[in-house]
Amino acid sequence: MNDELKKALELRKNGRYEECYLVMTKLGKEFPDDPQILYQCAWSCDNFGKEEEAVGYYEAAIKLGLAGDDLEDAYLGLGSTYRTLGNYSCSKTVLEKGIEQFPQNQALRVFYSMTLYNLNEHEKAMTELLNCLVNTSDDPNIVGYKKAIQFYADKLNEVWK
Repeated sequence: MNDELKKALELRKNGRYEECYLVMTKLGKEFPDDPQILYQCAWSCDNFGKEEEAVGYYEAAIKLGLAGDDLEDAYLGLGSTYRTLGNYSCSKTVLEKGIEQFPQNQALRVFYSMTLYNLNEHEKAMTELLNCLVNTSDDPNIVGYKKAIQFYADKLNEVWK
């Protein structure tokens, strides 16, 4: 398995997504209880444009105990995949679980804000994005206004007279 997995990861690294997909889905059938293999299958499906197929692999990998950085990335991948499939409520649920477990991951919050946008929760989406911006930017113009941006992030519809 290790040689085949290494081969598939090298194929993906070199942009050979179809070949990677074929190797990974073969491994997924051979090792249906291996969360790492299933996670890599999901990723290969996403890369190859097989988002609907990726969902099952992501869900199984998470359910079977995927851990660490891979779990963090799987929440992002599954949430993003649900969003691209138009299943916004599942996307929101998955991304919220990811944010709960990995609150420092700003990428999860950005994908969450996209989902909120799709759910017409525009104000909440903007709040998330503005908070991500001030938490990750080292642009001196943003840093200089960090306190103001944070203050206004959840008050976008307020007017002061």
